[in-house]
Amino acid sequence: MAAQAIHQFAECITCHAWSPDHSMIAFCPNTTEVHIYKFFTDKWEKLHVLAKHDQIVSGIDWSRSSNKIVTVSHDRNSYVWTQEGQDWVPTLVILKLNRAALCVQWSPKENKFAVGSGAKSVSICYYEQENNWWISKVIRKKHESSVTSIAWHPNNIHLATTSTDGKCRVFSTIIKGVDTRGPHAGASVDWKFGEQIAQLDLSPTWAFGVRWSPSGKTLAYAGHSSMIYFVDDVEGSPAAQNLALRDLPLRDILFVSEKMAIGVGFDCNPLIFAADETGLWSFVRYLDERKVTPSTSKASQLSEALGKLYGQSRQGSSSDTVEPSKPRGGAHENCITCIVPLRKGSESIVKRFSTSGLDGKIVVWDLENHITIPK
Repeated sequence: MAAQAIHQFAECITCHAWSPDHSMIAFCPNTTEVHIYKFFTDKWEKLHVLAKHDQIVSGIDWSRSSNKIVTVSHDRNSYVWTQEGQDWVPTLVILKLNRAALCVQWSPKENKFAVGSGAKSVSICYYEQENNWWISKVIRKKHESSVTSIAWHPNNIHLATTSTDGKCRVFSTIIKGVDTRGPHAGASVDWKFGEQIAQLDLSPTWAFGVRWSPSGKTLAYAGHSSMIYFVDDVEGSPAAQNLALRDLPLRDILFVSEKMAIGVGFDCNPLIFAADETGLWSFVRYLDERKVTPSTSKASQLSEALGKLYGQSRQGSSSDTVEPSKPRGGAHENCITCIVPLRKGSESIVKRFSTSGLDGKIVVWDLENHITIPK
């Protein structure tokens, strides 16, 4: 079994994040609080409770270098938590939102973070040394509905978003005085703040779980119509591949390498996707899979034919495939809503990751001994 460890922390978990050395975990048990646990010898012990929000905490991210925690909530607020001795001290972030904050993520350089919201906007937050506070610049009037997920490009400037309007967009977030022109910045610094670099209109339904590959060459996101989309060369001439799933939709995606990705969602079981030498993506298998004898009945053949028809794309350049059904049962017993990589140092390949969901479990998965990870 690929599930290395299964921890039952609560009845339901909204989101979670790990400390830089993976010794502590922070999660929201579907309340206004964030609980921080640490593993001692043979059990987890609660060390801290971050209680500052007034409504459910919808997003957590723990920075790897600066050891700061950022949280966002439906109360429209965000806090950056800094550890001082044995306590975590919050600093309020000025988000300028009139609707719930839904997701948050530190940028690769950790000099800013992005917050997606129900206000059809994205706040790019950065620290202002002179006034000793976190302020934001807001990307407005680009989304037609709530921003469900965000993902930073490795260049620290481009930001991808998904929305319940079914679209995936890429923006420039360059901020004068915060972002500097580096030797590898290239043309990415020529964009102005908030300028839309690309808009992908592949999904006819809500879109979730956007992620970049380690190099930033490939972008992936999921649609609520049980589709997953892989897009190459987003900034230039986008080439899209659409994969239709036979079961339930995905909620989040993680690239474990340049040619392999993990999808999680309502099937309660991580899905493995891989690209071949030509760059064509396909479904590999379920990670928590149980062997099932394939059916050759007329009913299954009809279902497969309908699946192919359902998965056909209107995009002429797309490549569509339909994935097989899977057996139920596994480590998770309810929808998986969050997937977090467990990287060691600066390694680019993710060999371990964790998932959390509506069953209140956090599961640590080990890929190294169960599947060959292509580079």
